[in-house]
Amino acid sequence: MMLHPATAHFAMVLPLVASVFGLVYMFTKSEGMSKISSRLTLVAAIAMVGVWYTGSQAGPQIYDYLSEAGQHELIEHKTLGLYLAIAFGLIAFLKIVGCRMKIFALEALAVLLLLGGTATVFLQGKDGGELVYNYGMPFKAYMIEDSLKEAALAADDEDECDAKLEAYEDAMDDIQMISDDVDTIYGNKPSEQSETSEEEEE
Repeated sequence: MMLHPATAHFAMVLPLVASVFGLVYMFTKSEGMSKISSRLTLVAAIAMVGVWYTGSQAGPQIYDYLSEAGQHELIEHKTLGLYLAIAFGLIAFLKIVGCRMKIFALEALAVLLLLGGTATVFLQGKDGGELVYNYGMPFKAYMIEDSLKEAALAADDEDECDAKLEAYEDAMDDIQMISDDVDTIYGNKPSEQSETSEEEEE
């Protein structure tokens, strides 16, 4: 089961929360708010590293299932994720140093960078959504289409009806394997296991 979708939601919310507290600090300039916003910025940076790591683990699992355009989008998504993880680490460092040394200008710079980073995170989230809904959801269809095309070509090369039927039966087996593999990647039970569970419950 992929952890990336769950960690991605935290990675989008935490920078926003840290940004809000950072803005409050800039207006109040209170020491307490400085510490709170610095800690939240650090947590957001850790979350960003975590979501990049889970994404790096999930990417190879679905790469071969995507179209060429989807694969290109996935690589760009991963690269931007790495840049965001590094950027948030540097922002957290600046914020904490500013807090410890009580340098308002340094903290203000960190907050401004944090706002820019948060906006980029939302763009990254949008790209991630496009990967799922524009490329991820139909990747079964791409592979099913390829399997059926191969079956049709194999059937055309055969003269006997039984051989033609066997070619399509092999394609159906391939399609079932594709479906089970995709369900496993997403943490869903393959269809056969689901049917078995339903029978046991009855």
